[in-house]
Formats: sequence, structure tokens, C-alpha cells
Amino acid sequence: MEGPQDSRKLVKQPEDFKFGRILGEGSYSTVVLAREQATGKEYAMKILEKMHIRKENKAHCVTRERDIMSSLDHPFIVKLYFTFQDVKRDLKPENILLNEDMHIQITDFGTAKQLSSDDRANSFVGTAEYVSPELLTQKSACKSSDLWGLGCIIYQLVAGLPPFRAGNDYLKFQKIIKLEYEFPDKFFPNAKDLVEQLLCLDPSNRLGCEEMGGYNPLRAHFFFKAVTWENLHLQTPPKLTSYLPAMAEDDEDYYGNYDDLLSQFSNMQVVHSRSFQPLFVANPSPIPNSNPAQRTNSNIEQYIHDLDNNSFELDLQFSIEVKRLLLEKQTSRNPWNQFVENNLILKMGPVDKRKGLFARRRQLLLTEGPHLYYVDPVNKVLKGEIPWSPALRPEAKNFKTFFVHTPNRTYYLMDPCGNADKWCNKIQEVWQKIYNKHFNSCM
Repeated sequence: MEGPQDSRKLVKQPEDFKFGRILGEGSYSTVVLAREQATGKEYAMKILEKMHIRKENKAHCVTRERDIMSSLDHPFIVKLYFTFQDVKRDLKPENILLNEDMHIQITDFGTAKQLSSDDRANSFVGTAEYVSPELLTQKSACKSSDLWGLGCIIYQLVAGLPPFRAGNDYLKFQKIIKLEYEFPDKFFPNAKDLVEQLLCLDPSNRLGCEEMGGYNPLRAHFFFKAVTWENLHLQTPPKLTSYLPAMAEDDEDYYGNYDDLLSQFSNMQVVHSRSFQPLFVANPSPIPNSNPAQRTNSNIEQYIHDLDNNSFELDLQFSIEVKRLLLEKQTSRNPWNQFVENNLILKMGPVDKRKGLFARRRQLLLTEGPHLYYVDPVNKVLKGEIPWSPALRPEAKNFKTFFVHTPNRTYYLMDPCGNADKWCNKIQEVWQKIYNKHFNSCM
């Protein structure tokens, strides 16, 4: 009798694993690297908080995902090994993984629904950047909705960002309904043609749908000319290098216990607030034009953007006199001035600085010099500085996540306000100002 005995072997507990770095995060879950202590085998473990799932009425999605993945057996779909408790209509890059052989593995079936040939799904699910227009206008999705998602993915793989971008989900939805998106310069022509044939408002006009002849015309597109579709899962994929430097397994931050993991998730939800005086105070009344210094003082606000107690950004085109006044106000009113060695702060704001399993909230300070300081905002302690050099390079992965590449390390940062691109743009702007000036002086 092997059945009951085998089923007991599959019952796992959190104590059976050591938990490593976070691999991905979604609206309702976090995926971490987990190593089974008995065998040393590594798994991607998806962790969902019961209270949050119940509050959002998503228990049926969790059950459906488990049932669908249990019934699937395909080389390009992630395998479900086991589930345990303690405490696809969402096709997007985050749900397409690579296995050890560098073949894709599709995961996250929490929003999936099994359809027959003519069925449509009537529940509203998905991620804003990749949701299909028919789901927004008709409140239903079909098989062709995944082709829309494929078009968004191909665009993002080429351009680095999704095609429909805006400050909030509502504005993204409006762009999707109106098919408002642009191709950046040097976008590959074959990829552009394919994306245009996939991002069609009418689902029946998308390349690959049944009305357009099915998947064969999609496979035959010139973009896929180098792909041999037969026995694809047996072929050797092209070599790829890891996006982030691999961490050594003996790194003290690489694996932790379950209590560490839970406490870290809890800490990431806490927003520490302190009452500070405003960093800059606008003048309440007009200043006479007779005094140039006063006129300059009254116009300081034009250089400041996104002002609040902990975040702001400065334009870099200011005069020596304006810089002097900015430094005076920073010295007298900015609580972060004590950490920047009298350098003018050009941009600052809270970020989550991630290393291995852990992410710590830090106040990031970009200053003249240039410098990139990061401070513990709770204990008011300078924790370090990202070393600046001509080789420093910022890179936005998405709206929240950005990297700062240095010769010896890549810093993994997350902006909780979703302004990763603003950080990268400002860092790049400072870089260009410094090194273009240096280059011109050497001519």
C-alpha cells in the first residue's frame, strides 16, 4: 500500500526548509527561495498570508490555482510539488520563469480559468499594465486575451518597460482602451510588426487567434524565424547571464529561518512617520522686485519638485546664488542635512534596500559631489554610501524596482511610491553633468 504512505511523505512544514532571498512579489503573495533541509533541494516557495486572502475574498483563487497546477504536466509550466498551511489570465514577465536549463516555466495560475473553445471568462482579474481591452470594455476575457498579454511582454522585453504606462491604474486603463502607446527609437522592426499585430483592440484580429488561422501564422511570423518549433523543449536555449550577481550560498543573508522571514514581511509593511518641519517654506506674499537676492529667494520653489517631509527633487539648472540659498534652507530645515557633509541634496526619498532575504527601509540622498548616501530613517544613522565612479550606472527594472550598478556590486533598490524611473533619470542627469563637464575640460 504505497498511496497513504507516499501522501504522508509529501506533508511538509515550514520547519522543513531554510528560507533564502525573495525571488518575486505579487499583489497577494511573495515567492522566496527555499532549501529543503533533509535533501538540500531548492524550491521556489509561494507564500500567501491567510488574513489578507480572506480580507480580499481571494480564497477561491488560491484553491483554483492549486487545482489547476496539480492537473498540469508540461515542460514549460512550473510543477507544483506540494502545498501546506501554517499561518492564466495574468500573463506577464513576472510569471514567466527560467529553469536550470534556461527553458521557460509559466507560473501563477491564481487568475486562470479553464475554458472550452467558445467560452469567455467574466471575472475581472489581471495586472493593470497587461490587462486586455475587452476585459475593460466588455468585462469578459477569451483565449485571445493571452495574445494581448504576449504582445505586451514582447514589447517590454525589447523596450524595457510595458507599453501602457501612467501614474495610476485608471490612466493605464484609459490608454489601453484607446490603444495609446508609442515605440521607442530603434525598436526592432520585426518585433514592432509582431506587437502591432498582437495589440489589436478587436480580439478576433490578433495574430494567433482562431479567427486569424490559429497559432501557425503566429509561429510563422518573421520575428520567430530562428525558432524551430518542433521538439522545442528538447532544444538547447541560447546562453543567458544572470540579471543580478549570484550570491554565495554561505552568505549570511542568503538563507534564514521561518521566523526571520515572517518578521521581515511584517517590517516591510510598517511605514515609520516622524513630524519634521517643512524642508522649504514658500513666501506667503510677493516680494518687491527692488532686491535681487529677495527675488531669487522667492523663486527657489521653481527648482523643487514632489516636495513633502521626506521626498523632493531639484532641477540642476540653478545659479550660484540660488544654490547658496538652497544650502541655507537645507542646513536650517532639512533633518537629513546632518548626513551629507554640507553637500546640496539634489533628490531624496525613502527606498527599500534589498540584500538576500532582507529589505531595509532607507532614506536615499543624492547630493552634489556627487554622492549617494543611505540612512536608517528610524535610528537616524548613516548606514553607508553607494560608491560613485564613471562606471556607475542606474537601471530601472519597473516602476518600483531599480538597480545602481557599480564595478564591484549591484545595489537592488525599491521605491515604494513607484518612481524608480525618476531616481534613474536624476542619477543619470547628475552623472552626465559631472562627466560631460570633465570631458569638455579635457578637450
